[in-house]
Amino acid sequence: MEFSVKKYDLLNELNLTQGVVERKTTIPILSNLLCEAKGSRLTITATDLEISITTACDAKIKKEGAGTIPAKKLLELVRLLPDAEIKFKLLDNHWIEIISDRKKYKMVGMSRENFPQLAPAPHPLVKVPAKILSAMIARTAFAISTEESRYTLNGALLVLKPESAVMVATDGHRLALVETQHKFDGLNAEVRVLVPRKAMMEVQRLAAEAGEDAQVDFARDDTNLYFQFGGRLLISRLLTGQFPNYEAVLPRENDKKITLDRNELNDAVRRVAQLADQRSHAVKMALSKEGVEISSSSPEYGEAKETIEMEWKGAEISIGFNAQYLLDFLGAAAEGPVSLELKDEQSAGQLRPLGDEAYQYRYVIMPMRI
Repeated sequence: MEFSVKKYDLLNELNLTQGVVERKTTIPILSNLLCEAKGSRLTITATDLEISITTACDAKIKKEGAGTIPAKKLLELVRLLPDAEIKFKLLDNHWIEIISDRKKYKMVGMSRENFPQLAPAPHPLVKVPAKILSAMIARTAFAISTEESRYTLNGALLVLKPESAVMVATDGHRLALVETQHKFDGLNAEVRVLVPRKAMMEVQRLAAEAGEDAQVDFARDDTNLYFQFGGRLLISRLLTGQFPNYEAVLPRENDKKITLDRNELNDAVRRVAQLADQRSHAVKMALSKEGVEISSSSPEYGEAKETIEMEWKGAEISIGFNAQYLLDFLGAAAEGPVSLELKDEQSAGQLRPLGDEAYQYRYVIMPMRI
């Protein structure tokens, strides 16, 4: 294998592989990238066995072939090289020679035979606009459970229907649900899949790189999900198991409603949370005729209290929430008014942004005792 490639082209693709490369692994080959030179393209593959990415860039191929190179060290070296052409050559014992101008390096590679074989992508089920996938992930990913014991909650449920798309994530304490109307050509039946959290982060990264108007070819088989962004392919293990019946927990009797400005509420919660208990992150929201009072207290730090002046004609109600859960939602919600909807002090609250016409977004959050 012998080829040369422009630094910028290579660096762009290397950056996209880093989220997939396994840092601490008992299988050394997973710390390496598989580089394959063929025709006029350099194809780069990274995997941690759960998720894989294959990407490519233009290259001048002198001799076709393949080898593996340590991913992290290659990225760090390429970043530091001058903006010029970089030459690669596979040597004996899987070593890789790298030359840039009068600078020469040799890196210890490994046999390409040790690199896991990836499944080829099946025929796409449907094309999904990259901006829809990205927007839905941004509104739900933070609510995914990080507890490994709650296996089916370690990802989000993606439901594609002929006329709409839905994404739901929950960790048992809060639930984020987003829906958008879109006609999916060629899709005749509902598709329901559980997408792992790490895969969602990588899909979002690839969607941002692909641009506003890009389309994603989405496919699945019995074990994997496939997201094809032009010349870039992300393969993720499919989460198995039964996602909770989220529709059963959506509040239907939250008749106490108040509309607040997203930025004003976000800033107030962020300030008040500074003096909240560091374990519970609890803040109290009290609705009265004076408006919405947001408060917190802790033996370590003291007390905080802010009032957002609003007209409130209903009965007074006080409810506690995890401040970080509120901030997660407010960070993802669109600019403008936000509806806070409550039933009583023991029932889940619901938040909805009112200024987002493209997406129906609901956030359900369990109350805390204060």
